[in-house]
Amino acid sequence: MVFSSLLFIYLFLPINIILYYSVKNRKFKNILLLITSLCFYAWGEPVWIVLLLISSCVDYCHGLYIERFHGTKWAKYGVVSSIILNLSLLIAFKYSAFIYENVNLIFNTSFQVPDVTLPIGISFYTFQTISYTVDVYRGKVQAQRKFSTFLLYVSLFPQLVAGPIVRYADIAIQIEHRTTNISQISDGVNRFIIGLGKKVLLANTAGSYATMFMGRSSESLTITEAWFGIAMFTL
Repeated sequence: MVFSSLLFIYLFLPINIILYYSVKNRKFKNILLLITSLCFYAWGEPVWIVLLLISSCVDYCHGLYIERFHGTKWAKYGVVSSIILNLSLLIAFKYSAFIYENVNLIFNTSFQVPDVTLPIGISFYTFQTISYTVDVYRGKVQAQRKFSTFLLYVSLFPQLVAGPIVRYADIAIQIEHRTTNISQISDGVNRFIIGLGKKVLLANTAGSYATMFMGRSSESLTITEAWFGIAMFTL
């Protein structure tokens, strides 16, 4: 689901906001956000939501393990294990085809290039969970005891598919204790409208021109067309 789509703007977002402010209890608000975030992700990736859940479970356990053995070499092993598992996951899904293609090119081999669908947002939630285990190891945050709360941090839909990478230390207190007022809501609405305008009016329009020119072979482009395509891609 794309933030600039009519489905998100006129259905998902209004329903989410109405339900959120209809609930008074912070615990139930978090449960509601978790459910809607998982539905948001499953809308575009009904299969890979399993990968998101597994990744979250692995680093949730890593966090508890690192905190239990904090200050010992076993905690360091836990961080190394988290980084290796997460980066292996990222490489397997995002860079495996690139690796196979270059191995075939360099060594003149004919390995079958894997046709793997890239899970949406895998880079964002992978580096988020890595930052979490590192912060637990450094003692900046305490390991989260509730898996549902940790999963909310990982899957929160406003940043799940397009970033930015949010450190747990920056959002931990807000997950457990937060207040909102009309001024904050107004600022949020203004920011969303400005961002939506940039996306629809500027980025989408420039993107269509970038595709038009940069999708062609370099031999068929004039210098002016090439620079125009690069400028549109930058916008």
